[in-house]
Amino acid sequence: MPSRLRFAKPSSTRSALLAAAVVLAPTALVLAVFSSLDPLSLAAHVTALASAAALALYLLVGERSRHERVEDALAAQASFLESLVESMGAIASRVEPSQVLEQARSEAEELFGARGKLLPPGEDAPADGDGAATLPLRARSREIATLRLERDRPFDRGDLVRAAVLADFAARAADNAQLLAEAETRETERERLSEQLITAEQDERRRLANELHDGAVQSMSGIALMLDAATGAIEAGRLDEARRVLESALVRHRDTIRSLRDLSFSLEPVVLRDQGFEMAVSALAERTALANRIQVDVDVAAAEALADKAQVALYQIIREALNQAIRRGPPTRVSIAIRPRDEGGYEATIADDAPGERRRASFEAIAERVRTLHGRLDVAQGADGGTTVQVLLPPYAERS
Repeated sequence: MPSRLRFAKPSSTRSALLAAAVVLAPTALVLAVFSSLDPLSLAAHVTALASAAALALYLLVGERSRHERVEDALAAQASFLESLVESMGAIASRVEPSQVLEQARSEAEELFGARGKLLPPGEDAPADGDGAATLPLRARSREIATLRLERDRPFDRGDLVRAAVLADFAARAADNAQLLAEAETRETERERLSEQLITAEQDERRRLANELHDGAVQSMSGIALMLDAATGAIEAGRLDEARRVLESALVRHRDTIRSLRDLSFSLEPVVLRDQGFEMAVSALAERTALANRIQVDVDVAAAEALADKAQVALYQIIREALNQAIRRGPPTRVSIAIRPRDEGGYEATIADDAPGERRRASFEAIAERVRTLHGRLDVAQGADGGTTVQVLLPPYAERS
């Protein structure tokens, strides 16, 4: 608590002597002028002058006393304002919202000589009396807490105004601390997601490189060897052998084109870009059903309202879930459904009846894509086999 400011002032005795000198000097002069008057007249004049001098002295001393009282009041106000400013600085120095509120309570107790208590939002405070004050702490139309002050003497209007100023500042400081904490959390989460995204991109590039090297590149190399053999057979006059080799090379070439088309379709199908999400998933389901002789039910019309990036990521999630179900089973039936949620956002469900238990590591790729959408992944395995993959998307995944 800072020391009070004191205004320089002379003592009251010194002020009285000075006032007396100011009054008696002209009085003596007047007496010298009227010394030639008769005793009766002189007595009357002296009495009048004495009365005037007494009145002047009373006025001077009274005015001086009033000035001293005003100076004391100003000094007290200046001292309290300095203490209030220091209290605000102590409150603002806290970085946690809970610490800000606790510091505000402590500073209010010291400033007003009261007992302070913080009430959580929504809790009803007792009625205010002469020695009690209830101060709501609000920021951005939101109640943060309530500060309850109690003391033996009543709170005057000035105390209530100052307490309201302190409460308003504390509410804003707590709100700023909360915003700062949320910003730091979002920044940490953003850095984590960025690192995961980079890792996922590297893994995806590595997977594509392996698929191209082990698939298309090997097939093209085999086709080149077969063409060399066919050329040699033609030069040697073995036309039937050359024809058989060329036919085999043609079959392998078509298979290579088909695998490259499937790889391109897996990355981002043209039908998704040209005809929409529902058609792309339906085409994926139809191709999977025909290749594995299973039933795939699709109900994804609601996903057309999603943003383009959300549709691409969700398509990859569905494709990965289908591939995992096929590798484990295959299943006899798979259902794919996307529906809006009552509380906002969307829910995507991929359920299968494939036997066997999936390893948790098999969901890492799906979980990574869900995180890029700021969604939530839930996986439930049935008692009789089968797995249900549920993806919850936030409302802002919708097309703006």
